[in-house]
Amino acid sequence: MTKPSLPDLLHAAVTAVGGTERPGQAAMAEAVAEAVDDNAHLLVQAGTGTGKSLGYLVPALAHGERVVVATATLALQRQLVERDLPRTVEALHPLLRRRPQFAMLKGRSNYLCLHRLHEGVPQDEEDGLFDQFEAAAPSSKLGQDLLRMRDWSDDTETGDRDDLTPGVSDRAWAQVSVSSRECLGASKCAYGAECFAEAARERAKLADVVVTNHALLAIDAIEGAPVLPQHEVLIVDEAHELVSRVTGVATGELTPGQVNRAVRRAAKLVDEKAADALQTASEGFERVMELALPGRLEEVPEDLGYALMALRDAARTVISALGSTRDKSVQDEDAVRKQAMASVESVHSVAERITQGSEYDVVWYERHDRFGASVRVAPLSVSGLLREKLFAERSVVLTSATLKLGGDFNGVGASLGLAPEGTAGDDVPQWKGLDVGSPFDYPKQGILYVARHLATPGREGSRTDMLDELAELVEAAGGRTLGLFSSMRAAQAAAEELRGRQDRPVLLQGEETLGELIKNFAADPETCLFGTLSLWQGVDVPGASCQLVVMDRIPFPRPDDPLMSARQKAVEEAGGNGFMAVAATHAALLMAQGAGRLVRATGDKGVVAVLDPRLANARYGSYLRASLPDFWYTTDRNQVRRSLAAIDAAAKAAT
Repeated sequence: MTKPSLPDLLHAAVTAVGGTERPGQAAMAEAVAEAVDDNAHLLVQAGTGTGKSLGYLVPALAHGERVVVATATLALQRQLVERDLPRTVEALHPLLRRRPQFAMLKGRSNYLCLHRLHEGVPQDEEDGLFDQFEAAAPSSKLGQDLLRMRDWSDDTETGDRDDLTPGVSDRAWAQVSVSSRECLGASKCAYGAECFAEAARERAKLADVVVTNHALLAIDAIEGAPVLPQHEVLIVDEAHELVSRVTGVATGELTPGQVNRAVRRAAKLVDEKAADALQTASEGFERVMELALPGRLEEVPEDLGYALMALRDAARTVISALGSTRDKSVQDEDAVRKQAMASVESVHSVAERITQGSEYDVVWYERHDRFGASVRVAPLSVSGLLREKLFAERSVVLTSATLKLGGDFNGVGASLGLAPEGTAGDDVPQWKGLDVGSPFDYPKQGILYVARHLATPGREGSRTDMLDELAELVEAAGGRTLGLFSSMRAAQAAAEELRGRQDRPVLLQGEETLGELIKNFAADPETCLFGTLSLWQGVDVPGASCQLVVMDRIPFPRPDDPLMSARQKAVEEAGGNGFMAVAATHAALLMAQGAGRLVRATGDKGVVAVLDPRLANARYGSYLRASLPDFWYTTDRNQVRRSLAAIDAAAKAAT
């Protein structure tokens, strides 16, 4: 039988999902197939509406070898597993003469632990929360959630937290889940044969396509403990998020509360001398942290260094003791020991990492109003890790709507450990970049307006002129506004100001769940929604409810951000432009994501308004503008008000 062509496969898949082939989709599929066949690496920018999921799924399924697809958001994971993959597999089955299998795999703590559920939290520090299981009518929300999860455990096939509707709080879920370090292991656990996490891993081993998340991908690649099945092809969707997710996985943190918890968990399991040493070290660390002021530690202060060395040494002794003793007087001893070991190992690993003082790590203090002070350590760069661990052993395809910053792929490529296209050598992976465009006509569908007349925003203080401009724009648009702010304080101030000036509803992030806010925003065209980081990337509201996207300022990282400032300084010391490589790239990526909230369908029209004159006046403004969709550009405030009023009138006439 003749092997089906890629265009035939793509046509069948697109038809199966009820659509038509979109511009750029075929070019993307061909490029992905070529990269996979050549064992090469590919960066693909595919604008909103391109249908990029099928652009990589079809060649991946046709390839025949196992493929891992890693995404950043739950929404896309669900779309792939519940909609795109089932339909695509059915459509391709007659052509491929086989039925590819697919599965989703997450970290262990995302699955219900039957041992924890039935045996309870293996310590007394949780205040007997599981006693509420026995109550006929638990009075607390936590107790009700625990009872509901026990009932759910009899019905669920996956044990996946995201399949529990409605969801539960993190505190409630923590009572019925374990981390990989706390897990007893299937061979030692009484519930190993029924374990949801183990079942998910077994399904993944048999699947042709495994859908996972960036964090688990990072753990698999970086920590040297394989959790994903062997694979020759990796596809990273929402790839603009990968560096930050990998950095998060590679970041360590120590707090006094965390150390105290480790002390309590180990105290009953080791001899008094070892327990007392860890307790003393914990108290010394806590005294140091009481005086900690937020900021980067160019060198570890002497008092912190001594405290961490004491913690490291005491933790090492306790770990040895936990591994060599067995106190049978402790009920459910294995689970207790495993949890204690996990806590103490975490303390030891972070303390040791900081005391080693690697030039490739950044150390800093943070202070939270609720949780107090912490000391954190993160890699100065993850590009080397990614180059060695991710790109060395497989073909990798990375795709997103925002990979070209400033007009090319070099900035994102460098952050991933890839040299500029065409210059890679023996020690740096070869790669290609492809922009397949967008089905949208951005110059006709959208306007980029920069409020050039406003004062340059300062570090702190109220921006009265910006609030006046915002109010006038919202008035002209008839509501319909998504406000993207660089800080929660700025979003709150703007919401309070507009609520006092206008009668239109202004929704504010934090006053309701994000899902509920977006639902209400989409339902009422006169409504405005204001918020910060998650709204820059997490809102998909096509149609008349979102016709004005406002950015209050260019979202540069804060000058005192320890990690960003350290990365910027490192680039400068190497002879590069630290501001452009770090701060401007960070801002360009966020602005590209934010501007992408405006046009979500072919009939959408509207304005992206940036209330920061630097986008028009500063030398780096052209770089940032080149990172945005190709909207019609203006600084004419009167023109943009007329345009908004016309768009508003057209939307009202259509309803």
